[in-house]
Amino acid sequence: MSESQPGPQGPNPYDPRQYQSYPPGQVPYGPPPDHPEASKILILGILGFALCQVISPFAWTMGNRVKQEIETSGGRWGGQQYVTVGRILGIVGSVMLLVGLLAMVAYVAIIVIAVAAGA
Repeated sequence: MSESQPGPQGPNPYDPRQYQSYPPGQVPYGPPPDHPEASKILILGILGFALCQVISPFAWTMGNRVKQEIETSGGRWGGQQYVTVGRILGIVGSVMLLVGLLAMVAYVAIIVIAVAAGA
């Protein structure tokens, strides 16, 4: 009995001859693969939002670039959800960074004014 012939348990699932390849120029059905940088942007966005806001602008700018690449790929690349979430977290983290920097500048200005007034 041949390996590709059904046996008592059915066809051999490890036999590569039972699967046919796609004809040239045709794409198999299913979702497209994720963009190679989609998960990196998501990770940068999460880290920038939660731990170190200095990373957030990188997630934002890279997210804009990869989002444009996905949109112009014509369905060749997926992962737009990861890019969108990472990009939004990058935007929020960048705003948090800006607010923190403004608060630090205001604090230093108040200290300088208080020291100058006390002298």
